[in-house]
Amino acid sequence: MKIFLDTANPDEIRRGLDMGMVDGVTTNPTLVSRENREFLPLIKEICSIVSGPVSVEVTALDADGMVDEARRYAELAENVVIKVPINSEGLKVIRRLYELGIRTNTTLVFSPSQALLAAKAGTAFVSPFVGRIDDISGSGMELVEQIVQIFSNYDIQTEVIVASIRHPLHFVQSALIGADIATVPFSTLDRLLSHPLTDKGMTSFLNDWKKVKQ
Repeated sequence: MKIFLDTANPDEIRRGLDMGMVDGVTTNPTLVSRENREFLPLIKEICSIVSGPVSVEVTALDADGMVDEARRYAELAENVVIKVPINSEGLKVIRRLYELGIRTNTTLVFSPSQALLAAKAGTAFVSPFVGRIDDISGSGMELVEQIVQIFSNYDIQTEVIVASIRHPLHFVQSALIGADIATVPFSTLDRLLSHPLTDKGMTSFLNDWKKVKQ
């Protein structure tokens, strides 16, 4: 399973890369707004740091407007992927960009049917938002399992990005289901490393090492 960082912070991306844990990056308007920087230069910097896909979200509401934005963003770097919402206008955009050779990441996916329609339109990635489903007493991971099964049934090449991951268990479940990608905040990536028995073992080894004659 590939790991994308869900961030627009270049320093977090560099730290993740130093650990060898960044296969790509997903951004959204909320994450970008937190950086308090000019948008296009920030995206160009991120694309220069990461060799893998960098998802950049369009904000227009109509197909023509989204395609215009997508064309501009795609010119920033070869690894830009356009994030498109799953609705009727979004499907038009996905198809038009597919025909232009511009990859898309279909976002805000909350049902298997949405994922399948996006795949048929030609999207490169679908992003089911598991945490938001769990927040309203649904099962986000069940949705991921259904999408992975459907894509397997028909040998669909669209990759599944598990998004809105809230905690390490979501990450592990994504891997067990066979999702292609998990996109996580840097704080979650940090938590994936943590285990009290690891900390206890390190403390024990270091204390014993102090007893060894040097």
